[in-house]
Amino acid sequence: MHPAFSIVFFTTLAGIAQGLVVALALAVLLGPAPSVGFLSAALLLAGVLLLLGLGASFLHLGRPERAWRAALMWRTSWMSREVIVLPAFIGIVALWWLALQWGVVTPWAALLPVAALVGAAALWYCTAMIYACVRFIQEWAHPLTLVNYTLIGLSSGLVLACALAAGYGEAALLGAVAPWALIATLAAWFTRTLALRRNAALKPKSTLQSATGIRTPQLVQKSMGMSAGSFNTREFFHGAGLAAMRQTKLAFIVLGFALPSVLLAWGLLGGPAIVWWLTLLVQAPGLVAERWFFFAQARHPQNLYYQQVS
Repeated sequence: MHPAFSIVFFTTLAGIAQGLVVALALAVLLGPAPSVGFLSAALLLAGVLLLLGLGASFLHLGRPERAWRAALMWRTSWMSREVIVLPAFIGIVALWWLALQWGVVTPWAALLPVAALVGAAALWYCTAMIYACVRFIQEWAHPLTLVNYTLIGLSSGLVLACALAAGYGEAALLGAVAPWALIATLAAWFTRTLALRRNAALKPKSTLQSATGIRTPQLVQKSMGMSAGSFNTREFFHGAGLAAMRQTKLAFIVLGFALPSVLLAWGLLGGPAIVWWLTLLVQAPGLVAERWFFFAQARHPQNLYYQQVS
């Protein structure tokens, strides 16, 4: 399929923000609790990332002013549920930040980190299920889609938390978060590799013969059936060749998982403080490449009718 970069950036930015909020919430609930100044700055950054992701998602819409209507189908649509959960999660992060600014220490304020954990988990689930529930796209219709969205978001968010903690001198927080950042990155690498191997072994359930009802084995498509392109040929063909796909896959494996794992291990073994920021800078383009590949690798059954697009 043809990846919309607005959705690529949305899912990447939102995942990083969710992972960062989860790291902050667990630190507050389980320790070591970061300083109020650090917590406020990190929550503000998470909110900005979420708003940037939300803004990017609007770029994919033909009529952005009608975006609110997407929430009306919440009973049956995972996208509608995401449209509801995302603003709710942003609201929780904003309330937590405001509670810190106002010095609110009531029991209700103490529940905000718990609400943030629930909101992050719900958003990951809704976003991943938008794709995992599409049964006719075999590359997506699997529990690994949900696992990968969650683990990649956790990895990126924990890496960002490490970089921020190193920059703010939060040594205790860095010492607690860094091992989990490495574990999450290795786990995300492992499960994404499982998904890649599974997808490489998939056999399409539909063929030209089953799609058209013409059983002859010599059936081939000679034309896309129209004199000009259409939505079907624009949105379901990314145009990248096999070599480009292989290079993209190698890039996101190296930049998204392999190098960050090495750099995180270096940091845990006593590397300089800059290693945490270097990990963040290396991983970011790898995450974008991974998400682009996630969409581009999907083979929509409708493409059986448009194999010849020129």
